[in-house]
Amino acid sequence: MSGAAESTLWHRVSQAGLLLFLVALAVYVAALGMGSYQLTGDAIQQLGDSGTIYNQAFLQELRDLEGKEYDFVVAFVGDVKAKAVAAAEQGSPVESWNEDPFFTAVVDAAARGGVKDNTSLVFWLTFGLGTLGSLLYFLPRLLTTLPGMKNDGITFSSMKFRGWLGIVTGSAFIGFYVFLYFHPYYVVNWIRLADPIAQALRGQPADRWFFYGLLYTFCVLVMAVRFAIHYRHSRYHLVRTASISFFQLGFAFLIPELMQALQVPSMDLKNAWPLNYGFFTDYNVKYLSESGTVGWALLLWGIGLSFLVVPALAAFVGKRWYCSWVCGCGGLAETLGDPYRQLSDKSLKAWRIERWLVHGVLVFAVVMTGAVMYDFFTETPFSPLGFESWKIRSWYGFLIGSIFAGVVGTGFYPFMGNRVWCRFGCPLAAILGLVQRFQSRFRITTNGGQCISCGNCSTYCEMGIDVRWYAQRGQNIVRASCVGCGVCSQVCPRGVLRLENGPLAGRLNEVSLVQIGQGRIDVA
Repeated sequence: MSGAAESTLWHRVSQAGLLLFLVALAVYVAALGMGSYQLTGDAIQQLGDSGTIYNQAFLQELRDLEGKEYDFVVAFVGDVKAKAVAAAEQGSPVESWNEDPFFTAVVDAAARGGVKDNTSLVFWLTFGLGTLGSLLYFLPRLLTTLPGMKNDGITFSSMKFRGWLGIVTGSAFIGFYVFLYFHPYYVVNWIRLADPIAQALRGQPADRWFFYGLLYTFCVLVMAVRFAIHYRHSRYHLVRTASISFFQLGFAFLIPELMQALQVPSMDLKNAWPLNYGFFTDYNVKYLSESGTVGWALLLWGIGLSFLVVPALAAFVGKRWYCSWVCGCGGLAETLGDPYRQLSDKSLKAWRIERWLVHGVLVFAVVMTGAVMYDFFTETPFSPLGFESWKIRSWYGFLIGSIFAGVVGTGFYPFMGNRVWCRFGCPLAAILGLVQRFQSRFRITTNGGQCISCGNCSTYCEMGIDVRWYAQRGQNIVRASCVGCGVCSQVCPRGVLRLENGPLAGRLNEVSLVQIGQGRIDVA
């Protein structure tokens, strides 16, 4: 087969993969409208007996909907919410913080046909077909493209440079998070897609967080293949991508789910405080401390990881060991978010906002944690200026845990780059950044004499660092925000940049071209 014919063949394979992915995406979207909704007397009784809904007035109101069939979930949820209002008028309100599980349970109990009766089939038509299509789309690049990335043509890409495809994709990301976090009862059919895996791992149907964890893991693993193909010439990136995939699949997903199946306490074993802002909440500490050996082991693991392991390793090798090798947020950013890394704002204004915002979130996290721990140890409500600790925790969870980390952190990939959360909001990144800036042995060294000012390094810096500015001056790059992904060094055509660990002395840009030219530095 000639080279041209072979290239055409692989191009067609790639196109076929894209078509399969689009079919899977279409089925995934259509799944929301599959089936109908009808409450039966038995379903209402089971909701009450299971303890899922303990509000008897609400259950009684639901009996008015018994036998009524709905073709659309929006209409059904509207009537269910009306019944909740009616129950509230009787003096038995459905508390706002419980509405999501209440309504989700009702919608799930009423679902008929569609996804609920064909869960395995629809799972394979979405997750299975989407994965196959993605791999067929990516794999031909092993034979048809050269490894590496260059600053060529990204401004003309509708997907990668805020074109209509990017806007649609970003809007879809944002919409997904809004519904999953705040209105899960509208996406019950999506949650049901995870049932085959949930039943296999823990012997019970999926909830929204299992579904999200499964989808998150699929995205990391599949897009890791794409990333590895791009950087297959770099051992550093191949190992780093394998590490991200391993920790997401094992520590964040499989191990916690298997622990839950064994009916012992579980958690994401790689998630350290304050990124895991719920770890030191009073109820979690109490739950773990009262759960026997496994609970105490997890409590001690979380404390050791947060206050010993994470900062100690950052002092030796920088924040990259966690942010670019282990962290799930970083894992999704490096894989699913990689096509958007060039969209990060490199301006001085953005840097100033970043420093104030990320450290402000860190202060918020410390105050929130301190307040709830004060309650736990003293058994006295902590209420400075009238703000009770549970309210501080609630606002932190809503503003930072949901809106910033989820809706903005991932939804804004196609608008502001793939590290919006890591750069502007992650409190753990702020702590690691302080260690890296003042105490770490990590730095990116530069050879300014070789820099040709092509701009590749700055273009592809996901953390908004103007790497070229440092390279042109031969200065070490020691920035608190740098996650050590190493992409800047890989896209440099002259080998100007190098990731290194070395002694603290001489790392904070004491070495410059001026010093070398004056003979003050021996470069022999």
